[in-house]
Amino acid sequence: MAQRTWLITGVNSGFGRHMTEQLLARGDRVAGTVRQMEAMNDLKQKYGDQLWLSHLDMTDTSEIQQVVDQAFAQLGRIDVLVSNAGYGLFGAAEELSDEQIIHQLNTNLVGPIMLIRAALPHLRAQGGGRILGLSTFGGQATLPGGSLYHASKWGLEGFLDSIGLELAPFNIGVTIIEPGGARTNFRGGSVKLGKQMDAYKGTPAAFVYVMIKDTSRPAPGDPEKVSAKIIASVDQEPAPKRIVMGSDAYTIIQKALSDRLASIEAQKDEAGSTNFPVSA
Repeated sequence: MAQRTWLITGVNSGFGRHMTEQLLARGDRVAGTVRQMEAMNDLKQKYGDQLWLSHLDMTDTSEIQQVVDQAFAQLGRIDVLVSNAGYGLFGAAEELSDEQIIHQLNTNLVGPIMLIRAALPHLRAQGGGRILGLSTFGGQATLPGGSLYHASKWGLEGFLDSIGLELAPFNIGVTIIEPGGARTNFRGGSVKLGKQMDAYKGTPAAFVYVMIKDTSRPAPGDPEKVSAKIIASVDQEPAPKRIVMGSDAYTIIQKALSDRLASIEAQKDEAGSTNFPVSA
């Protein structure tokens, strides 16, 4: 297996950390971005120059461009770009502050878009590469209490779907990763909640507060296996458009798409009623 160089955002925890550990152990190079550099001291000490690190705040678009340019300049080539950094903001839309909404969209949607755009000239110049975008089952299905998180992931998936078509002529493959719940620190560390309003207590939107705080029902996904499958996807040719991981993700996405298709098909005979007459 040829050694590769990977640029992964958010390597200090979750899937980013698991991927980094697996890649370094097999001899690949990783350019990792973090918010807190000290979180990577153990891996840096163990792997030295095999691990390139930089601070990156995904809401700082100028820093994104600078970090991407530095990574390509110092490492020479990056084979795989993994847009992984992000977090979940939950609560009914009315319960969220303007600042929370803007930060969620900047981190989960605008930041990844700018990251990928910054890398594209380099990937085209080197003759190709692979882009992996970390989404979730929530990029194709929705639950109450997750409107802004879903907005960020649906937007990301639309962007990745479209650029996949744009980049195919340049030998740049794009894959959307859609995991279900996994036993990372997502719920315990990176999740942010709105300020719960009395009006929403007892409604479907309120369940998200219970779901996030209830640790008695562990997520089914094994982050080591998810990370290994993400890594293995880079060897698939052509690049898979989407990879669903976890029985929960499959069940939720399959139902959402089936319900959506049934709703659309029911309108088949009426859809054309808004056209101009054929002779016009």
